[in-house]
Amino acid sequence: MQPASDGHGVRLLRVNGGITKVAGVLAGVAAAAGSVVYRGRSELTSIEVTRREVTIPGLGPGFDGYRIAQLSDVHLDGWMTSGRLMEAVKLANGESPDLTVFTGDFVSRQSPDDEQGLVDAFRSLNPPDGTLAVLGNHDHLVSAGYVRELARLSGLRELGNDVHTLRRGADTLHIAGVDDLLQGYLRIDRVLERLPDEGAAILLCHVPDFADVAGPTGRFGLQLSGHSHGGQFVLPPFGPVVRPRYSRRYPLGYYEVAGMPLYTNRGLGTIHIPLRLNCRPEVSIFTLRSPRAPVSG
Repeated sequence: MQPASDGHGVRLLRVNGGITKVAGVLAGVAAAAGSVVYRGRSELTSIEVTRREVTIPGLGPGFDGYRIAQLSDVHLDGWMTSGRLMEAVKLANGESPDLTVFTGDFVSRQSPDDEQGLVDAFRSLNPPDGTLAVLGNHDHLVSAGYVRELARLSGLRELGNDVHTLRRGADTLHIAGVDDLLQGYLRIDRVLERLPDEGAAILLCHVPDFADVAGPTGRFGLQLSGHSHGGQFVLPPFGPVVRPRYSRRYPLGYYEVAGMPLYTNRGLGTIHIPLRLNCRPEVSIFTLRSPRAPVSG
C-alpha cells in the first residue's frame, strides 16, 4: 500500500516505527534489569567457601597446618536472618577449623529483631580454640555495649585493642584485634604494647585499608578484614563498585601490603540494598604454614 500523497501516512509510519523502537529498547532494558536483579538476589543465598594457605613469618612448627575460619559483616536485619547466618556457621564448622574469627558488623543501623537467633547461631560455632571477634563501625553506630553483650552471650571473645595468645608446646601464635577505626576507637599503639616480642601474630581489623599502617610495623604475618562486602557489585573491567571509606585500596580478596598478607572477606550480609553481583557472600578458610616446618617426602 502506497502512503498518502500529503505525507501524513509516511510521518505516521515513522512515528509508529520510532515508538516501536523505543518500546523495544525499554523492554530490553527492563529484561536486563530483571535479569540482574534475579541474579543479584540469587547470589545472596549462595555462600562460597574460599580456601588459602598462608606462610606466616615466625610461626612455629607446632602451628603448621593450623586452620582459621573467617566470618564477617553479618548485618543481621530483615533480609539477613539468623537462619541464613546458621547456614554460614555450618559451612565454617564443616571445614573443621581450629579457630574461628569474626571481623565486625554483627548488626546494621538498628537492633536485630532476632537477637536470640543470632546468639544461637554463633554459639553453634565449635572450633576447639573458640571464636574471637572485633567490632565494626555499624556495631558502634547501633551501640557498642549492646553488641558486646550479644557477643558475650554468643560465646565470642571480643578483642578490642587486645591480644589473645594460643600455644602449641613451646610455640605461640598471637591473635591481635583492634577496635573500629571509623568511629575513632582503634588503638594500634595499645595492641603493640601488649603484643609479646616472641611468636607469630595475626591482626583482626574491620577495615582493610588499615593494612597501610599495620604492614609497615613488620609485626603481623597476616591481617584479616571485612567492611567492604567485596564491593557488593563487581563489574568487569571496573571491579568492585561500592567502596566504603577505608576499603577503597583493598576492597576484595588477597593482597600483600609492605610484605604483610591481607585478606578482605566479602562478608555475609549487605547494606542499603539486598543484592550482590559477581560477589557471593563468603566464608574464608586459612591454613597457616610455618617456614620452619619439616619438608615431607
